[in-house]
Amino acid sequence: MPRYMVHRTFPDGLAIPVDDGGAEICRAVITWVHSYVSADKRISFCVYDAPTPEAIRKTAARNDLPVDQITQVQVLDPYFYTDDRRS
Repeated sequence: MPRYMVHRTFPDGLAIPVDDGGAEICRAVITWVHSYVSADKRISFCVYDAPTPEAIRKTAARNDLPVDQITQVQVLDPYFYTDDRRS
């Protein structure tokens, strides 16, 4: 399945409630791999496994989450370039 990085901007900061409602928001995504959030909680970069960018947009719309940009990505393993991997 393709992997995507989703860039989001939250003008008022990201605020996921620490309760059952917040847990439901986190479970309602396609396949959430992990996320990074800026110190001020206004920008996030989320990694998802999903069949298409449109599937991510639909899920974000259902959860009232912004989507600034979706980029298909793949893992770049720094150990790929070591001598151990060349043999």
